Amino acid sequence: MTTPSPKFKLPTNREDLIFAAKLAEQAERYDEMVVCMKAVVKENPKLSQEERNLLSVAYKNSVGIRRTSWRILISIEQREHQKATGNTQKVAAYRQLVEQELSDICEDIINLLSQDVLKHGGSDDRVFFKKMQGDYHRYHVEATNDDAHTQAALEAYTDALETAKSNLPVANPTRLGLVLNLSVFYYEILKNTEKGIELAKTNFDEAVQELEDLPEAEYKEATLIMQLIRDNLTLWSEDEQAKDGTQVEDA
Repeated sequence: MTTPSPKFKLPTNREDLIFAAKLAEQAERYDEMVVCMKAVVKENPKLSQEERNLLSVAYKNSVGIRRTSWRILISIEQREHQKATGNTQKVAAYRQLVEQELSDICEDIINLLSQDVLKHGGSDDRVFFKKMQGDYHRYHVEATNDDAHTQAALEAYTDALETAKSNLPVANPTRLGLVLNLSVFYYEILKNTEKGIELAKTNFDEAVQELEDLPEAEYKEATLIMQLIRDNLTLWSEDEQAKDGTQVEDA
């Protein structure tokens, strides 16, 4: 669970909650941003595009801090084990603390989405939030290797992709963000490298043909995501040769 300052006073109305969330974002106080946006959802789960983006940014950064810490501690734990320093269990205990925080945040947003947010909104919202749900199951799997979360991630991503194919243009930024993260899921989690590459490449090639039809704001966002897809494809091509690549995701 996120841990805002015990002295932080949660606003009581929606307008002030949104202001506080934006303020927390600027101050990079993401745990407090999370509690503000969670309160916004509980007050009324039908979110505007700005509100859904704030919710996404809050949880993404809150869990992102823990994901970074977890990766660092895994590396330290392996190093201590190799050196036989006797500190491996101390590092492991600390890593498990971070792992629990990460898992708690993931389960918190997964439940918030399924119980509140996903009951409202149109096709674009459903794709956005089912992708988000898939992402947090995936983050959980990265740390815990939990089979149930792997299956739940696949189901959420698949639901999002089916909705996107039926309702959103191939160059729509929400659809492209889904393709980006789903391809990462196939490549990194399921180890189905061919499917990950195929999904990314096919959708990239199709989106190129439709970019010029997008409104200016969507065009800019779509091209940024497509650059990330292109970066992944380049890294994965190198990875197939050297077995040493790093995936990127949508912001």
